[in-house]
Amino acid sequence: MKDGPSILVVDDDASLGETLKEFLSREGYDVEVAQSGAEALALQAANPRISLALVDLMMPLMDGLTLTVELRRNNPDIAVVIMTGYGTIETAIEAIKKGAEDYVTKPFDYEAVRKKIARLMEVMELRERVVQLEGHLERHACFESIIAVSPAMERLLERARLAAASDASVLILGETGTGKEMLARAIHQASPRARMPFVPVNSGALPRELVESELFGFRRGAFTGAHADTPGIFSAASGGTVFLDEIGEMPKDVQVKLLRVLQEGEVRPVGSTKSVRVDVRVISATNRALSDLRSTFLREDLYFRIATVTLQVPPLRTRQEDVLVLSQHFAARLARRYRREISLSRGAIELLLAYPFPGNVRELESLIESAAAVSADNPQVVSEKDLKPLLTDTSAMPAAAVNHPISMEQMERLTIQQALRMAEGNRTKAASLLGISRDTLYRKLRQYQS
Repeated sequence: MKDGPSILVVDDDASLGETLKEFLSREGYDVEVAQSGAEALALQAANPRISLALVDLMMPLMDGLTLTVELRRNNPDIAVVIMTGYGTIETAIEAIKKGAEDYVTKPFDYEAVRKKIARLMEVMELRERVVQLEGHLERHACFESIIAVSPAMERLLERARLAAASDASVLILGETGTGKEMLARAIHQASPRARMPFVPVNSGALPRELVESELFGFRRGAFTGAHADTPGIFSAASGGTVFLDEIGEMPKDVQVKLLRVLQEGEVRPVGSTKSVRVDVRVISATNRALSDLRSTFLREDLYFRIATVTLQVPPLRTRQEDVLVLSQHFAARLARRYRREISLSRGAIELLLAYPFPGNVRELESLIESAAAVSADNPQVVSEKDLKPLLTDTSAMPAAAVNHPISMEQMERLTIQQALRMAEGNRTKAASLLGISRDTLYRKLRQYQS
């Protein structure tokens, strides 16, 4: 169990400590021995795998109860078992009040010691398993905030989940408004870096003369106004993820330095002769075509560094199932915000299904919110008449961009089938995904079966 949890034995009697070590080692445990409280604390600091301590009650300088408090201050999850030759009820109660899990009396009944330690180790393994399962559920739930039922988005999210489990650089491609930053955040939150910073940077919005200092930091006196050493974005995000939006707008001279960050794991602040180590995952995004990005806007060597995994977010006009689901989702969210019933008429939904959405999901959300914001009706049914004045003029757009939707009934049936498949047949979860009540879902299913 050298890679598993360790046991710390603390007793000022060296002979007893070694005897316990031999006994526990035969049971398969990795064991450390200390003869004082100070030595025990030093061993704990040096070995983060110590998860259980057998502590003698009566020791000079620092007694067992005091040491228990210190051990648990350093690691609240450590299990402490007090060893005492004075096995009174009062001592046991006081030990447990100080944070001990249990106590054993001297001289030892080694079979009882073995059982107590085995029980505590089982409890700790169960706790660790619960933490791992919770982490898995949290990582899986990260992508549930992305509302989509279309096959194209389902395939994209599956690739994103796989990418999240690795530390590979990710390049997200997609038109403006498709939700590239939301996808980047979901990847970060589902990754082992989830508890560390996620720092978004709009590469096109940074002033050209400040890009380098913003990203990599600067030293005092490096330029006019540099009054103090200042860490850059990469140093601030160390351990986490930097999201470089519109990566194609980054100046070529800064791209060279970004390449060094990815290759060497270090940045050199402006005005410094020394590099600083950083541990950062980079997720990039662009609304440019991949061919243009590679040929014109990015250095080829940088492209290969940032595009270990490439994810293409499809435009909303190519996935009508998601138009329907997102429309219902945004209406339901606005209903909760405004505390009144808000829904969309059949005509409104058919209009949205026929619209090419040059602004993608962001535009759809804005359309529905704009229609809801100018009404106080309760219930409010957003109609085709409410939405038409808000639509962008599509006369200049190519005719091929405007889809010819299938019938409303076919679209509803397809969307519900897809939601049920994603929910693995769980109708309550499918209804939640669709933004409708379970009763409505059951009514729709009965209609389709009749």
